Amino acid sequence: MGYFRDNIEKLAGYVPGFQPGDDDVVKINTNENPYPPSPKVMEAISNFDGELLRRYPEPLGDSFREAASEILGIGPGNIICTNGGDDLLTICFRAFCEKDSRVVAYPVETYSLYNVLAGIQGCKVVEVSFDVDNWIDEIVKVDAALTIICNPNAPTSTRVETEVLGNLAERLSGVLLIDEAYVDFADDNCVRLIKEHDNVIILRSMSKGYSLAGLRFGYGIAGVELIAGMMKVKDSYNVGAIAIAAATAAIKDQEYLKKNVEKVKAERSRLKAGLEKLGLEVERSQANFLLAKKTDASAIYDKLADRGIYVRFWNTNSLADKLRITIGTKEQNDKLVEALKEILS
Repeated sequence: MGYFRDNIEKLAGYVPGFQPGDDDVVKINTNENPYPPSPKVMEAISNFDGELLRRYPEPLGDSFREAASEILGIGPGNIICTNGGDDLLTICFRAFCEKDSRVVAYPVETYSLYNVLAGIQGCKVVEVSFDVDNWIDEIVKVDAALTIICNPNAPTSTRVETEVLGNLAERLSGVLLIDEAYVDFADDNCVRLIKEHDNVIILRSMSKGYSLAGLRFGYGIAGVELIAGMMKVKDSYNVGAIAIAAATAAIKDQEYLKKNVEKVKAERSRLKAGLEKLGLEVERSQANFLLAKKTDASAIYDKLADRGIYVRFWNTNSLADKLRITIGTKEQNDKLVEALKEILS
């Protein structure tokens, strides 16, 4: 007998995007925001009282919950603070899923961590293809304890309309978790659904729109009963004191967020047009990345890497002819387009 549970021994863990050690590269492979966080974040960190590091942080992150509730138009009791969005996913798998009897379902292709967390929990997974017209009917038939919709979806960058997900929530007997990690770059969001459906949880991340991927701070939005249940499952102090202070400063600075998001959206449109001129098929994006289709995507990926330009490629059946490209700065995007001109000529 090995040290680990059988399902852990057999598990293929999550593989993060490649992190090049050299700063002199174009790193557009992990959907980081190309612009820095709000100056108010840096001010909050610089002025942080070191005495507070001797003590445990706020157990529930109440400073952030109160600030976020004012912006979102909900109560602090509708928010749970987490160590990045992935922590909320872990909490949900631990709270709602178990081996044999409590299934998780989601449409694919989507965020690959879902499958890994299901493997850790040892629960059954039912995957439904986004490509079939009746994917919602198929996912309802599963009768899962936890249904996850990444919206906008990674890696496709597409989004399901809020009303459609509201109808889905109405038809489900279990929990609907809507992963809105990329929603700051989308045309709409699903927060209003928590007031209409007691089985909806919204995942939010401070990594993308707020440029805080290195901080590790996220949060969940739901009815007070779901939040109270998830509070039982979270680690006792799952977010640090500096993270709470920085995330609170970030979410209060909505003007800075909007300016950064508009810059990303403008570059998203410009880059999409540039890629299409080169013969790549590009989905209309609701996120801070593009999914570009080209038959020889694997070879293009290698040739870009040889030039110090890193995008994301998955060698799977449905993604083998596609590259996921994070929206970078104007200079980074121009370097990508120029490199592709050489590679494709």
